[in-house]
Amino acid sequence: MAATPAYPPLSAPRLYVDVELSEGAEIRLDGGHAHYLLKVMRIKQGQTVKLFDDRTGEYLAHVTMLGKRDLILLIDGKTRERDNVPDLWLLAAPIKKDRYSWIAEKATELGIAEMIPVQTTRTQNTHIKPDKLRAHMVEAAEQCERTALPILRPLVKLDELLKNWPADRHLFFADERIHESGEGSFRKALVANDGPAAILIGPEGGFSDAENKAIRGLPQSVPISLGPRILRADTATVAAVSLWMAGRGDWDA
Repeated sequence: MAATPAYPPLSAPRLYVDVELSEGAEIRLDGGHAHYLLKVMRIKQGQTVKLFDDRTGEYLAHVTMLGKRDLILLIDGKTRERDNVPDLWLLAAPIKKDRYSWIAEKATELGIAEMIPVQTTRTQNTHIKPDKLRAHMVEAAEQCERTALPILRPLVKLDELLKNWPADRHLFFADERIHESGEGSFRKALVANDGPAAILIGPEGGFSDAENKAIRGLPQSVPISLGPRILRADTATVAAVSLWMAGRGDWDA
C-alpha cells in the first residue's frame, strides 16, 4: 500500500511576497521570484508553492499558468498565522559588510522585532545598503520557516538614538568593562528588568569612554556582561540575543 504524501509538502519552494495575501486570490510573480521558480526549481503546472507576506501569515498556492518570465499562482489556503515576535530591538554598530549581513541573517532567525544600525565613534563601515541587508533577512526567513520579518531602520548616530530613547524600553548594552568587577550578570538583569527591550552591541574596539558614560547616563540603560571571554562583535550580538530569547523570548513555547 502506497504511503500517503505529506501535506503540506515539506519540499515545496517557499517565498516572501510584498503584498497582502488571502485565500482564493491570484498572484502573478515575475522578476527574481519567477526566475527562481522557473529556471532554478523547474516548477511545473499544478505544483505547490508556499508564500508568506509578513502581514497575515503563510499560505499554500499552486501554479495555474506558466510563462517564459512570469507565472500565476492561485492561493489555496492559509497554513499558519504570522509569528508572534518578541518585543526585542537589536541595535548593532555596523562592521565588515559580510559579517554584518551575517548578523542580520541570524537575528532574523532568532526572532527580533527590529534591527537598527548604530553609528559610533569607532564604527568603520557606515555605508549600509538597506536593500541588500533586507535581502539577507528575507532569505533567512524563507529558509527557516519564519512568517515575520524584522523591521529594518535607517542608520542612526548613537547620540541621536540616546536622545530620543523611549521611556518604556530597557536598553541592555554589552559593556566589556564590567566583567572584572563582578557586575553585569545578564541573567540577573533580565529578572530585574522585564518588558520591552533592546540590545546594544558596539563596534570592533567597543565603545569610547565618552560613549560608555553617555549610555550609562540613560535611565533605561542596563549594563551587561557577556562572560569572561572577549567576543567579536558578530559573536557578541548572537550571544546576547540568544540569552535574551532564552530568558524573555519564546523558546519555552
